[in-house]
Amino acid sequence: MIIGARDLIKAVRACFSAFFVVFLLLMFGSKSQTKDQSEAIEKIVSFCKRRGFVFPSSEIYGGFAAIYDYGHYGVLLKNNIRDAWWRHTVQLRDDVVGLDSAIFMHPTTWKASGHVDSFDDPQIDCRKCKSRMRADQILELFGVSADKAPLDFINVELEKLRELGKLTCQSCGSTDITPAKRFSLMVKSNLGSPTEELSEKNVVYLRPETCGGIYLEYKNTLDSTRVRLPFGIAQVGKAFRNEVIARQFIFRTREFEQMEMQYFLNPKDMKEKYEMWKDARWKWYLEYGLGKDDLKWHKHEKLAHYASEAYDIEYNFKSLGGFKEVEGIHARGNWDLSRHSEFSGVDLSYFDEETKERFIPHIMETSAGLNRMFLMFLDKAYNEEEVDGEKRVVLKLDKRLSPVKVAVFPLLKNRPELVEKARNIFEDLRKNFMCEFDDNGNVGKRYRRQDEIGTPYCVTVDFQSLEDDSVTVRDRDTMKQKRITIKEIADFVKKGLN
Repeated sequence: MIIGARDLIKAVRACFSAFFVVFLLLMFGSKSQTKDQSEAIEKIVSFCKRRGFVFPSSEIYGGFAAIYDYGHYGVLLKNNIRDAWWRHTVQLRDDVVGLDSAIFMHPTTWKASGHVDSFDDPQIDCRKCKSRMRADQILELFGVSADKAPLDFINVELEKLRELGKLTCQSCGSTDITPAKRFSLMVKSNLGSPTEELSEKNVVYLRPETCGGIYLEYKNTLDSTRVRLPFGIAQVGKAFRNEVIARQFIFRTREFEQMEMQYFLNPKDMKEKYEMWKDARWKWYLEYGLGKDDLKWHKHEKLAHYASEAYDIEYNFKSLGGFKEVEGIHARGNWDLSRHSEFSGVDLSYFDEETKERFIPHIMETSAGLNRMFLMFLDKAYNEEEVDGEKRVVLKLDKRLSPVKVAVFPLLKNRPELVEKARNIFEDLRKNFMCEFDDNGNVGKRYRRQDEIGTPYCVTVDFQSLEDDSVTVRDRDTMKQKRITIKEIADFVKKGLN
């Protein structure tokens, strides 16, 4: 049997995609996952690769663990989530301004913040297969809370499990496990150094979180804008962490994006503003399609020494088997500005003209992971339905977040008059909306392709369009079609998106 080149390419691509899914599940899955959870995350991973949302980085070289690239639709969705957060946090408020600080900062920044000395995780290794594991996460499997616990405590608890024969490798099952040791999460660079050797004198760190740049630019922001306490500084940007083990697809990666807002205030206002921001952030999730049953608050019992309150918003991931953190809201006290003032020698205090008080502002932060939100919205939106005996995969995103807002089709691609009219509509709509033009295959297949990427509206130009300038507009969720004039399309879409 002779296989055509096109069929061969399709077969190779299918094998490559299957290999990619298996590779991810082996590398980043968990033995504790149920069959349903494994199938759920496998569907998401496969879908993201197949439809161009997320790719493994450096795939032609075999991939690079816990690093991912976002394809065309992934970039569009991620940017829409980012813009929705920015609109809520900055654009619609009078008390928050924006910032885009550098990834690299003076090394003393991270000494002052405590990251150099204590930003680490407890690591254990399997001597047999060389796998690395988070010791605190292993203990949690046996009901031992070890978050932020001292290393001595962790090793005592691990030894108890070892004596019971329960301390085993999550990959190979071996009991030959090392004691826990501290594993620094800081990613080092020799930026600007004439030598390739890294030392404490020439090391520069890639920021482990974006808030560091906000603290360093607090004074410049205060001096250059008209803001006065209480006010916030928001930014979206990349951060890097040398995770002991990164799992669960894009939920935990070594390069990721954060959306953070640091709110500077008088300590007497902390309780009021903390509750204000908790309420505001909770409502944002509800506004963009999450249900109250999808979310819950998790209160931190163990706090950092400088914190007075800490809550997480958790989402119930179908693909990850339960509630996981997507955003943290923390009352941080004046630790950050006090430390940077101490280490830099620059006065970062604030003088209140009304009360004649001088004090170091306290900080309330909201910190969200953009990549985690991306996975959250996919997890919520991904649906498989049966329509006329066939499976329909549809991404029921909030229409404002959808990567593509409108798709335009000519009924037949071999009729130039239909193609020309459809193309003209497409060119007009793309000035205001992210659009796609598709004339490949029958209309039913085109609908299914757009359903998969979450496109809210599909516009079809048919022979009646040539007579009266009307088109059919089909809704993604209801699959119902409506006849409107070409002049009405833009307003119809705007109304639907709002």
